[in-house]
Amino acid sequence: MSDATTEAVRGVDAIDADVPDDEIPDSVPAESRAVETNGVRLHVVEAGPKDGKLLVLLHGFPEFWYGWHEAIATLANAGYRVVVPDQRGYNLSAKPPSVSDYRIDELARDVVGIVDAYGRETAAVAGHDWGAAVGWWLALHHADRVSEFVAVNVPHPTVFEETLRSSWDQRLKSWYMLAFQLPKLPEAVASAGNWRLAVRGLRDSSIPGTFGDEDVRRYRRAWNREGAFEAMVNWYRAIVRDRPTPERDRVEVPTLVIWGAKDRFLTKRMAGRSVDRCADGRLLTLDAATHWVVHEEPHRVAGAIADHADPLPPGARE
Repeated sequence: MSDATTEAVRGVDAIDADVPDDEIPDSVPAESRAVETNGVRLHVVEAGPKDGKLLVLLHGFPEFWYGWHEAIATLANAGYRVVVPDQRGYNLSAKPPSVSDYRIDELARDVVGIVDAYGRETAAVAGHDWGAAVGWWLALHHADRVSEFVAVNVPHPTVFEETLRSSWDQRLKSWYMLAFQLPKLPEAVASAGNWRLAVRGLRDSSIPGTFGDEDVRRYRRAWNREGAFEAMVNWYRAIVRDRPTPERDRVEVPTLVIWGAKDRFLTKRMAGRSVDRCADGRLLTLDAATHWVVHEEPHRVAGAIADHADPLPPGARE
């Protein structure tokens, strides 16, 4: 472990005191760590060779690091140093109190800080849902820190904004983003009946059987953490209040867009339009999958990431 990483995980005992013994399933060859980045402490799960190419996997809403759990072993075995954070506000990570703490610029800087913490100049980044939104922002504003990017079922920010302006279909699909602007009510409705509606939302929008009882137990535990669900919803409040515009439109980082074609929340045509905004982009469409493609086809997604982002670190082929 580099000196930078050792410094980053100093104080790990403080976060480990709150980590359940079963936080990481036995099937996932990984460990919990704490990383100080951009003024917050994030819980991360790491796996794979310490000298492997750094790969940061970013989860979306309403998940946490566990959203990637079925892909971690495959990617670690491919040679990556896999780092999967609970992004700020989620599960075991810090939960700053203000909506402004969840602006997209701050979320992206969290990831840059993770790359710094592991003593690297760059990392490959793959994100699903909100994690992909953070990844697009990184690729547009911190391109020098991202070696390759994989976006899973969230489009380029300009494509999404243009589609929202022109498509009633997408506006209707995105109704919940406006509902989340209300104070307190979204948290109260989601948590009612032991998170009945939140669980139903996952199960009704995915292939039957995707989210089993053990998955639901873990999600409920993460959502129940003090301040967690409010912080998670604050991501939506911040993006609507801030309405950020990227400084540039064209993505120069090599980009792979993976899209579950049966996504209930996002129209498929945005996938191809996102690739068109990339200097070096390509699209992989999984026709049978939904928005939750990382759960439904985790090994295919992991294989596509490994094919896109060479797992060998610089100099390893010499």
